[in-house]
Amino acid sequence: MHRTRKAATAARTARLASCALLATVAALAACERGTSNSPNETATGPNGCPAVHARAQEAVTRAQRSDIPWRGPTSGPAAVSGRTIVYVAQTMTNPGVAGAAHGVQDAARTIGWNVRVIDGGGTPAGIQAAMSEAVALRPSGIVIGGFDPDSTAQQTARANEQGIPLVGWHAVPEPGPSRQPDLFTNVTTRLQDVARISAQWIIYDSHGRAGVVLITDASIPFARNKSDLIRKDLASCQGVRLLSVENIPIPDASTRTPQQISSLLSRFQDRWTHSVAINDLYFADAAPAFRAAGEKGSGPPFNIGAGDGDPSAFQRVNSRQYEAATVPEPLSLQGWQIVDEFNRAFSGRPHSGYVAPVHIATADNSQGATTWDPSGYREAYRKIWGK
Repeated sequence: MHRTRKAATAARTARLASCALLATVAALAACERGTSNSPNETATGPNGCPAVHARAQEAVTRAQRSDIPWRGPTSGPAAVSGRTIVYVAQTMTNPGVAGAAHGVQDAARTIGWNVRVIDGGGTPAGIQAAMSEAVALRPSGIVIGGFDPDSTAQQTARANEQGIPLVGWHAVPEPGPSRQPDLFTNVTTRLQDVARISAQWIIYDSHGRAGVVLITDASIPFARNKSDLIRKDLASCQGVRLLSVENIPIPDASTRTPQQISSLLSRFQDRWTHSVAINDLYFADAAPAFRAAGEKGSGPPFNIGAGDGDPSAFQRVNSRQYEAATVPEPLSLQGWQIVDEFNRAFSGRPHSGYVAPVHIATADNSQGATTWDPSGYREAYRKIWGK
């Protein structure tokens, strides 16, 4: 392991411990400065963007709150009976896609519906075949689970013609209804919020001095848009340098990520201080390469997953093993929301309009949790449905 990496890790640990009880930006800056009189000086060098760093700290502090009360719907149509939902998954090896599917199955048991999951396997041909099978089953509704509906335009059009409601999960960039493609609604956190808080965490954690590797899957428009926004937000701090953007398709992550990590470590060495990936799964695949290179799990590079916060990501974060933070989707809640949105569609009611808040989980605030969801959503939906 590089000596400068060891020094950075020790300094970061000591600095966080000594500043943990300070509540204001000014107090934290003073703690970081030590005996220096410069307002922009930190234990690791001059702050790269003092004003941006201060705003990032405030945003990260808010997003780290775990006690988020339920602010979703508390009223709506009672449960419609005897419905069948098909969940078409981009690939069930994507933890976010799988987590939302499990949430749909859990909610469907409560409301009394049937669910079938069809795995697209992560390939265009597989997803098209899965969508064709779903439409042929003539279900009550179909979930577009983590893929671009335009990639299955013919199947989507047939579903629309047959009056089968479509609800997306991470299907288009924005939450809410879509007309092109025609979705009753799309369930997701706001892409801009996830991208921004991921970049702000890096700016805050590095004091505005970071060398960043960004990992994305450009074949998925949702993921590509997220990484583009992360790049834009990182650029708001002049002391942050984007070293590389790595395009690794999620289905290829297990084979390609270790090779890319080894190459990047050799190429950038100590300049690489932080990483951000559009999905946590990349850091599971990166761990063996980091370990083989002698990098400690507690970093650097300090890694943040900009989605989706599956249990394995929480495990890495909690144990400080090659992932320092995650911006988790409330996957179970989103599965329940998908079922509620279908119930509204079946009842001739508009979509709920609910969008889950953004959250950051670290070893310091997750308290050993393996998932994150705002509290009270199950009770709220049961009450709405009369279950």
